[in-house]
Amino acid sequence: MKNALRTGNQLWVGLLISLFFIPLALHGKKNDVMGKIQFDGTSNIEKTSGVWVDGEYVGYLKELKGSKSILLLPGVHVISVRQDGYQDFTESVQIQPGQTQVVNVAMQKAQMGTLPPVLATLKVAVNPSRAAVFVDGLFVGHVKEFDGMGRGLLVTPGTHQIKIALPGYETFQTEIKAVANQKVEIKTDLLKSDGPLAAPLVKTEAGAPAPAGSAETATAEAH
Repeated sequence: MKNALRTGNQLWVGLLISLFFIPLALHGKKNDVMGKIQFDGTSNIEKTSGVWVDGEYVGYLKELKGSKSILLLPGVHVISVRQDGYQDFTESVQIQPGQTQVVNVAMQKAQMGTLPPVLATLKVAVNPSRAAVFVDGLFVGHVKEFDGMGRGLLVTPGTHQIKIALPGYETFQTEIKAVANQKVEIKTDLLKSDGPLAAPLVKTEAGAPAPAGSAETATAEAH
């Protein structure tokens, strides 16, 4: 009788262990299906450039490693890297299951027109400070580049559309009216997003970044 009970208990323990390890095995199998992108940029220009995968902003280059590495489904994906004052870097990559694809990024200076003699200054104080800043639809850098003593973005006087975005957070958008020789400051905290992942199927090792939306509070002050 005791032997029968002992055998029964062993079967239950074995069943529980099996049930515990099944999800782990499936998780490992799922990771084997995905491929990883590794970015390589030599200068600070490349490292602070924004990265897009299949048209979706995913972060800036030097942060996309470790727990923020980009995992993609197998197939061809278009990588775009952008920096204010530089030509867009674009490359198509073939992702293989369970393999790492290295993308070597080299930014080239863009031809710049003549700036007007009088400009306005845009300062951005946003949390998280690694969020990307867009002016009139163009990527110009990250929040921490335009916040603090002696920092700011020079813009032409007039009306500009400002967008601040970061994967996993809701996007903040506003309009400013810049006046020559004056300073405009934007302050806000981005809200974390609970929305579903938008195409393409981009995932990080820490989880899937959600698409952006709008911010909870913000102020734009002219000085």
